[in-house]
Amino acid sequence: MNWEQLLSLKRQGDTTKRIRKEEDETRLGFEVDYDRIIFSSEFRSLQDKTQVIPLSDSDFVHTRLTHSLEVSVVGRSLGRKVGTKILTKYPHLQATHGYQANDFGAIVASASLAHDIGNPPFGHSGEKSIGQYFKKGNGIEFAQDLSKKEYQDLCDYEGNANGFKILTQSRTGREGGLRLSYATLGAFIKYPKESLPFKPTNNVCDKKFGIFQSELQIFNEVFTELGLIINKAKVRHPLAYLVEAADDICYTIIDFEDGINLGLIEEEFALEYLINLVRDSINTSKYNSLTNKQDRVSYLRALAINTLINEVVDIFITNEEEILLGNFTSALLDKSKFSAQINDIIKLSVSNIYQSRDVVEKEIAGYNIINKLLDIFITSLNNNENGNSSSYDKLILELLPKKFNLSGSNLYNRLLGVCHYISSMSDTQAVITYKKISGNHF
Repeated sequence: MNWEQLLSLKRQGDTTKRIRKEEDETRLGFEVDYDRIIFSSEFRSLQDKTQVIPLSDSDFVHTRLTHSLEVSVVGRSLGRKVGTKILTKYPHLQATHGYQANDFGAIVASASLAHDIGNPPFGHSGEKSIGQYFKKGNGIEFAQDLSKKEYQDLCDYEGNANGFKILTQSRTGREGGLRLSYATLGAFIKYPKESLPFKPTNNVCDKKFGIFQSELQIFNEVFTELGLIINKAKVRHPLAYLVEAADDICYTIIDFEDGINLGLIEEEFALEYLINLVRDSINTSKYNSLTNKQDRVSYLRALAINTLINEVVDIFITNEEEILLGNFTSALLDKSKFSAQINDIIKLSVSNIYQSRDVVEKEIAGYNIINKLLDIFITSLNNNENGNSSSYDKLILELLPKKFNLSGSNLYNRLLGVCHYISSMSDTQAVITYKKISGNHF
């Protein structure tokens, strides 16, 4: 891999190369990516999608939208800091091609902003419920009519792959999806692989998959353009490690903060668990002067995030050559000297937040809601395709937005399209649609 190729400004449909020195410095192409994501309807739906607590009434709790905005802020800092060091190491990138440190920041910020855009309602339980429908629910009947890869896409339904679908999928009037730069698309893809073959390894890139069969063509085009194929194997874009780190930092520290503010974790744990991260930067007199719990925890959170940002930058630069060779196999924070503290925080968050009764009860409801919606829409679509629609089926299909027109598509695309539609719903929209279909909401 080489940085000039990795920083490609090319977009879907381009027939000529985009030159960095010819870019408008007041609105750089990578910054256009950010704007297109933030103005998209798919991004807006994140304001009512679960980050920690499904359907929470509390102002304290982050949604997918606030989480994504915060990840993009951390990602921008990581990108700029890394970019500064990369340009020092490879001065021709700036002198010859015109790349700036802010370019790296804009790419990572844009990919970070979009990193959860494909997630279904009700958090990660939403992904699991879709997968379970096809693996063990009524969707199992389609196994014999799909290829192994197509069926596996559904059984292991993945928000990351759905996110790539959103960013790149063409429809009438919107060819090429959001038409993001290939650099941003590359940084977005944390898992550069299909659902099959399943080859469990210790490589962090193999933990999940990142592409459905329906987007293979553009996926391959992006990887070819960016030079992300080494010895016939697809590898992760280096900046994807920074996107991952930004996400890891935010959900580790900020979910912990949410838990404390909600009273699910005692405040005394805040300083105890974060002390090693803030020891060198904390102003004890300032900390002791803060009379409000929320302010104290916020202060510690800010210091901890700053510490981890600097730590991640150092780890990335130390391992940059291995990353470019495609030989780096772990998340950046796994190499951190604070990994033990991070794991302790995650364990406490899992036991006190993610497995709290309120979360579990709402996740159970989410499973039932998604299962019902899948069953109804898939049945109606298939009946319509087979020419035996009932009046009820026709009414159900009237609920499908025109942009999700799936008539005439093959079975795989119909099934994936329904999953895509349900994934686009906010938590509240999914609940309301379920109630209306069930006759409980008028």
